[in-house]
Amino acid sequence: MKQERRYKKSLFFFICCWCGSYACSQSPAPLFTRLTPRQTGISFSNEIREDETRNVLAYEYFYNGGGVAVGDINNDGLPDIFFTANDKPCKLYLNQGNFQFKDITRQAGVQGRGDWKTGCTMADVNGDGWLDIYVCYSGKGPAASRRNELYINNHDNTFTECAHQYGLDDTGYSTQAIFFDYDLDGDLDCYVLNHNIKAYKNVGLHYLKNDIDPSAGDHLYRNDNGHFTEVSQQAGISGNPISFGLGVGVSDLNGDGWPDIYVSNDYTEQDYLYINNRDGTFSQKEMYAFGHMSQFSMGNDLADMNNDGLPDIITLDMLPEDNRRQKLLQAQENYELYEYMATNGFHYQFMRNMLQLNNGNGTFSEIGQLAGTSNTDWSWSPLMADLDNDGWKDLFITNGYMRDYTNKDFLKYWGEYLVKQAVHKDSIRYLDIVQMMPSTHVANYAFRNNGNLTFTNETANWGLNTPSFANGAVYADLEVAS
Repeated sequence: MKQERRYKKSLFFFICCWCGSYACSQSPAPLFTRLTPRQTGISFSNEIREDETRNVLAYEYFYNGGGVAVGDINNDGLPDIFFTANDKPCKLYLNQGNFQFKDITRQAGVQGRGDWKTGCTMADVNGDGWLDIYVCYSGKGPAASRRNELYINNHDNTFTECAHQYGLDDTGYSTQAIFFDYDLDGDLDCYVLNHNIKAYKNVGLHYLKNDIDPSAGDHLYRNDNGHFTEVSQQAGISGNPISFGLGVGVSDLNGDGWPDIYVSNDYTEQDYLYINNRDGTFSQKEMYAFGHMSQFSMGNDLADMNNDGLPDIITLDMLPEDNRRQKLLQAQENYELYEYMATNGFHYQFMRNMLQLNNGNGTFSEIGQLAGTSNTDWSWSPLMADLDNDGWKDLFITNGYMRDYTNKDFLKYWGEYLVKQAVHKDSIRYLDIVQMMPSTHVANYAFRNNGNLTFTNETANWGLNTPSFANGAVYADLEVAS
């Protein structure tokens, strides 16, 4: 009998009420109040099954989670919510007002396939005034199991899957997609962020920088009269096998009126800053623009943090806040590896969150440690938004990984176990090993913008300190018609 374990892996989305009043003679009420599934009708959870062949040792991005998107799918003025679960059907909840939601997944026809789902995006892909839904797929299955899906809105709370017809059935190992008009011709183009599932050592990778891997490299699709044409190479988009994409953002970063792209890459490959050349191509400018970058970059967000009219950049990494978890989880720094990366085109990288302040001249100054936002543990999605309505964008960060994969005690045990099994010529029981990894729930982070390039941790005061494993995040005004 095959043994397996099920886990609720990630809380992708928190529905919170903003509280604007305070009780007399009592402590101030938290800024946000957590609403339960019974109150809202939203009972989504991302449960995954672990067994001998399906686990984090077999697929390193096993715990990276799915996604969440918010948008008004029926044009009634109320934002609706779509979730992707890695191993379970997607969920679409229709907003009925007053924080009441109805599950219309089955009748809408957006459950998705039974394959490994990752990120999701809402956008009016065909330009008919109704939001469509794009779903990314990854995992270790065959190419057919990784075909991304595009659900076209039928204007009646149902959707039709049309990715192949539109040219968007990308078969790469996709993390997320973003729709934007990169050539300013009036329609939405698409950037699909991909990653590799192969493990690469940190030495001798520079020779792979100019290689093309259609499954691991990112893809840029140009919208040609409603059909999408893949133009990655001719547009200057890197497609090498060591670009482990975990985040993508779009904004006009140099103030010329054209959208630029920022890509967060895990592991050795540096993040990419693609500046729009205004001729259908992009140029990588990260080496010039940034003095240093995150090393294991995860999510990113592009927004004006200091109200100077210039978009800044936040990228997330894995550095814990407290000394104990730093010593327990962080690998030893290696100067030789650091120098190798810098001299072989991987730039200067450090394992911490980076807050890049836009200088307005094509360069950025990194101020994460000054700002107090550099250490937030194994973090995923940053959102810069004015949460307390004081005119300054605050910072919310989702946080947590289901198992402490880099725990040094576990790594020591794992190495000794392999030696023992080899000596006794016994088989390796992967599920038993996986279950020996510690599991630590951690809280998300909420930082209040002080208006002086620093932030204050208000996680507890704002009522957002529930320990969890959280990945994707969105913010929206769910109760007021737009």
